[in-house]
Amino acid sequence: MKTKSNKKKNHVPIRMNALFLSVFFLFSVLVLRLGYIQIVKGEEYKRTAYLTENVTTKLDAPRGKMFDANYRVVVDNEPVFSITYTRTREADTVKRHEIAKKMAELIDKDSEELTERDKKDYFIFLNEEEVEKRISAAEKESTPPEELYDLMLEKVTQEDIESLTKQQLEVLSIKSEMDRGYTLSPQRIKIGATKEEIALISEHLPELEGVDIKPDAERSYPFKDSFRDIFGQVKQIPKSKMDYYTSRGNDRNDMVGTSFLEEQYESVLRGTKTKIKYVTDKVGNPVGDPVEEDGARGSDLVLTVDMELQQEVEKVIEEELKEAIRGKYAYDNKELKNAYVVMMDPNTGEILSMAGKEYNRKSGKFNDIPFGNIYHSYAMGSTVKGATVLTGLHEGVIERNTVINDAPLKFGDGRQLKSHANMGPVDAVEALEGSSNIFMWHIAMRLSGYDYTNKRFNDHKVKEAFDILRNSYSQFGLGVPTGIDLPSEATGYNTGMSNELFQAMFFSIGQFDTYTPMQLAQYVSTIANGGLRMQPHLLKEIREPSVNPNKLGKLLYRFEPNVMNKIEMKPNHIEVVQKGFYEVMHGSNGTAAWIFKDKEYNPAGKTGTAEVDKETGLVNKTLVGYAPYENPEVAFAVVVPDIREGYTNNEIAEGVLDAYFSLKKEGIPTEPESKQTNENNEPR
Repeated sequence: MKTKSNKKKNHVPIRMNALFLSVFFLFSVLVLRLGYIQIVKGEEYKRTAYLTENVTTKLDAPRGKMFDANYRVVVDNEPVFSITYTRTREADTVKRHEIAKKMAELIDKDSEELTERDKKDYFIFLNEEEVEKRISAAEKESTPPEELYDLMLEKVTQEDIESLTKQQLEVLSIKSEMDRGYTLSPQRIKIGATKEEIALISEHLPELEGVDIKPDAERSYPFKDSFRDIFGQVKQIPKSKMDYYTSRGNDRNDMVGTSFLEEQYESVLRGTKTKIKYVTDKVGNPVGDPVEEDGARGSDLVLTVDMELQQEVEKVIEEELKEAIRGKYAYDNKELKNAYVVMMDPNTGEILSMAGKEYNRKSGKFNDIPFGNIYHSYAMGSTVKGATVLTGLHEGVIERNTVINDAPLKFGDGRQLKSHANMGPVDAVEALEGSSNIFMWHIAMRLSGYDYTNKRFNDHKVKEAFDILRNSYSQFGLGVPTGIDLPSEATGYNTGMSNELFQAMFFSIGQFDTYTPMQLAQYVSTIANGGLRMQPHLLKEIREPSVNPNKLGKLLYRFEPNVMNKIEMKPNHIEVVQKGFYEVMHGSNGTAAWIFKDKEYNPAGKTGTAEVDKETGLVNKTLVGYAPYENPEVAFAVVVPDIREGYTNNEIAEGVLDAYFSLKKEGIPTEPESKQTNENNEPR
């Protein structure tokens, strides 16, 4: 028993010694390896770590879509392929130029956006020695080194620029795009490359270092050119706005909205970018494969415009313009080419349609110019008389029952002024119904302190009359920004002040300052709804992007009606003008009753004619209104500039109102079908 116990004890130390020996050996190997890495290879690894860099680049994500008021897609993303160039730090300007020359032989690249400075820079690049020779020794000596290149630019002539060939300009256009991007950031050279271009580039990729073909998206428009200008454009950041966008976190090669709705709602439509992470060596070349993080599409816009109504309005404008230009009055209307229409909800400010057409007499075709409603201004004539009457009532120079004899006015200098017809005694309602100039002129004279009976000024207040009228008009949106949700708008032309009574008188009948069609629409909407100036807007909703084409994304924002101001006039004074507008379209002397008095939708409104050229008889014809009279749901403004003969303004107004109420009668949905839901399964 004793022997067995001793044997057992002898085995334990042997095993422990073997274990300690193994651990010691492994530890020694580890120490030696660490010593080798730290002492022998330490500096090398340190240099390697120091010379590598993590670089993150980004790619644009698809932009959000746009829908019309009935949730039909009006701006979409069409899958395309883009030719891109990714620059490395080794790719200097000479190397990029060589690649651009090769690419110019394989793809077509538009050079229209090249500036004169671009072309001068390129001429110097191609002919640096020649341009330097044009600088005299004295000029070199007197010019600081940092200003020498500017001097070289001055030596490049227009003849030099014109000497650049079409092929060279194409190379320049490609190289300009290549130069815009950051290192390792893919820069689009051409969006929407053709199949032939893709095949040629693919074939020559080995010799086109940095060039690649990537899937991309390009804006598409299911309703073609209709309203397309207002949707706006998407382009790479213009050089003129580079500082603006980069200061807001954009990259130099970003695609951004550059006009109208695309620009206005850039922050909403822009998606979350795809991120590509690289590890680069000391010269900036990628090491290993990049890591990519997916981005997300931008949010969607739902607009207030009904595209079916929009197309009907455009059709009406074309038909009536064509008739006025080619038909009965063709000889007289040689200058006529444009017409504009704005339709809006007077209670909410929603723009239902905004159309403009321009007739090209050479081609016989029409161009869409909806932007003319916010950028072009005209003398609008008698349509503004509603504001004049309300000003007179508010200032106390007339009362609701004031009667003025509409007979020619005669002044001491022999001048005689009259309405289009001698109407006799009229009150404010009758003055609006028959469009009495005399009534409005008496308001202006009284505001100016002029006593017509005694032919003298009791108090010369002509400039004060201008201030009163302009301030009053501005409450309706005339002569001031309407607030429409677009990047910019015109406010019309303020013709200034005058000491002449006659100028104040002509102001009161809309023949002094100029206004835009959008301002007219806001003005008549204010009268229609009882005195609230509503902000006109094109945005209805913002929604999250949806992965399901049959569903809308979650509602993020809904535009609530915005009252910009309430006019100072009393409700019973506004009713006088509303009644006058009703009689214009229904009364026995109504200037538009001949075309509107039997309409079921019961409209109210005011016609206008503004003299443009007295000798030739050229005028602007306008019409504003709303319907139905008792409960207005649509207000409108029609402007037909530079016309002599015909009633194109009335006929366009009839056509667009008929279209609106016809579509309503047909049951055009104002909301999507109940079976359709958003991403939260809520009825849309």
